[in-house]
Amino acid sequence: MDQLQRSLLEAPIIEKDGYHYFVHPISDGVPKLDPGLLREIVIRIIRKAKLEEVDRIVTPAAMGIHISTAVSLMTDIPLTVIRKRQYGLEDEVAISQQTGYSENEMYINDVREGERVLVLDDVLSTGGTLAAVLEALDEIGAEVVDTVAVIKKVGGENKVEDVDHHVKTLVNVDVVDGEVVIVDENGD
Repeated sequence: MDQLQRSLLEAPIIEKDGYHYFVHPISDGVPKLDPGLLREIVIRIIRKAKLEEVDRIVTPAAMGIHISTAVSLMTDIPLTVIRKRQYGLEDEVAISQQTGYSENEMYINDVREGERVLVLDDVLSTGGTLAAVLEALDEIGAEVVDTVAVIKKVGGENKVEDVDHHVKTLVNVDVVDGEVVIVDENGD
C-alpha cells in the first residue's frame, strides 16, 4: 500500500452540516504533510498528466498550491494560482465556486486565450470548484490539456460531469460508517 492510501485510511472524519469530510494533509494541511507523501503524489501526477504541450499549471487556492508548486518545480512549467481575492487587474475573470460546504468568489488572472493549461487540485468531491474553473478557462479561450485531482470522493453529486472535461484522479475514496474506504487505488 502506498503512502497516499495509507494516509487516507488513517484520516479522521468530521461532519459539517451533514457532509462527511475527511481531514487530510493534502486537502487541509493537517495533520503534518510528510515530504515523502508529497513527493509520491507529484511523481504520480507527472506520470499521469499529459505535460508535453502544457504552457502553464493552473490551480485554485488554497490547497492546490503546495501540490502545484511542487509539480512546477519538477517540470519547469509556470504556475498561476486562482485566488479568492479580487485584484482588479486587466482581464481578471471572476468565477463562483460552490463546494459541498461553502460558496465563494474566485478570480483568475494572467491566463490568456490559446494558452495550454494543466489544471491541478487537491480533492474532487462535489466538483463545484473544478467545474467553475474549467468553465471559466473555456470562456477565456485557454486550452485545457489535462485536469488532475489527487483524491476523488465518490458517492455524491459531481458537477464536473456537466462540463466537457475528464478529470483524472490518483485515488478514489468514499466515507462509509465514519471511515475512509479506498474505492479505486488507481483513480480515474
